[in-house]
Amino acid sequence: MDRLDNTIRPYAWGSTTAIPQLLGVEPTGEPQAEMWMGAHPGAPSRTDRGTLVDVIAADPEGELGAAAVAKFGPTLPFLLKILAAGAPLSLQVHPNLDQAREGYADEERRGIPVDALHRNYKDANHKPELICALTEFDGLCGFRDPNETADLLDGLGVDSLKPYVDLLHAHPEDAALREVLTAVLTADREEMARTVAEATAACSRLGGAYAPYADLAHHYPGDPGVIAAMLLNHVRLQPGEALYLGAGIPHAYLDGLGVEIMANSDNVLRCGLTPKHVDVPELLRIVRFEPSDPGVLRPEASPDGEEVYETPIDEFRLSRYVLPAGGAAHDLTRATPQILLCTAGTVRAGEHELTPGRSVFVPAGEKAEVSGAGTVFRATVVA
Repeated sequence: MDRLDNTIRPYAWGSTTAIPQLLGVEPTGEPQAEMWMGAHPGAPSRTDRGTLVDVIAADPEGELGAAAVAKFGPTLPFLLKILAAGAPLSLQVHPNLDQAREGYADEERRGIPVDALHRNYKDANHKPELICALTEFDGLCGFRDPNETADLLDGLGVDSLKPYVDLLHAHPEDAALREVLTAVLTADREEMARTVAEATAACSRLGGAYAPYADLAHHYPGDPGVIAAMLLNHVRLQPGEALYLGAGIPHAYLDGLGVEIMANSDNVLRCGLTPKHVDVPELLRIVRFEPSDPGVLRPEASPDGEEVYETPIDEFRLSRYVLPAGGAAHDLTRATPQILLCTAGTVRAGEHELTPGRSVFVPAGEKAEVSGAGTVFRATVVA
């Protein structure tokens, strides 16, 4: 079992206080957006044996287990994060596995450098993800019913939004959503900036259901993504609740602290709320134009105290244990690799004492027993 030393990413949208407060350290004054735990080559966790990338490469079957290597290859298939949003992230979608492989191969054939600003596919993998709230957590997830969106837009009283209102009422749901998103993202930028400014003023005046979009516009004035965001469900998670985000589902995280787990990929197609590249034709190919409920997940408890967040994919499995003071130790030994992350209290994992924000890597089959008084998240795979 290896204690992990993890990199904190200073993205501009990150909170300046949430991760330091979790870790019990003084803020630096700079944004601290994500703490990465895993073997992603961009920021692998460090151990006393070297980086987790090097540790796994030296003995894939010993570290990951034969079943995981046979199913996913000789790399850790998930990336675990603590995510701290102090400002909205970009509105985005992720491809499915076939789309990722096709898109990556196409950009490789065309010789687009992997670090090019207009490159869409950094790798050939999909990126399903799960976010579990540690504090109240606001986000946007999936398309709202088009008729409800039409009423929301109509309530702003902005003349330039009337064509979108009519489209949302007049077409079948998938066609309506496709046409409106296409129109928003391909509109003349100056005209759209004026529309966003009028909509922002109305959102600020009306408050209530409009308040999240006023806040978006504060961070991204004039951005077409403000209008695109109004097509989506707004959801507020309570601590312990989660969202699963599959391929093609437009989403954005707005504010809060959470534990995030995803397949080990960097593939993101942006819809707005960003100065970065937006590839509209490719985006429209990837987005699933269907209204959906956000699908808030609550953990399902098992008799041994494990609370599991059920998802339909195998690259990751996230669960948690809430350990009461004086309770019995739990044997977490498993034939697949694990990362154990403490988020509250003090937890002993093997010989390691974990306080909030501290984590360990447990090789496949390694004895893993946890005890103490606190909360520990368990990340592994289904193999």
